[in-house]
Amino acid sequence: MTDADTSDTDSTEPTFELDHVVVENDGAPDECAIFPLEANETELLTAWISAHEGAFVDLESMH
Repeated sequence: MTDADTSDTDSTEPTFELDHVVVENDGAPDECAIFPLEANETELLTAWISAHEGAFVDLESMH
């Protein structure tokens, strides 16, 4: 897994690191969930984004 800085270095907005997990579903498209690295259990209930297979690619495939 990789972490990413989510804002521009010149920005005045707060920055945070993200983490992700890919969930492999049997009989359905895989899903990638992206969430704040430092989120506690309560924050994880609402502070995440998910994408279905086809809307994301492996980082290694972009080199």
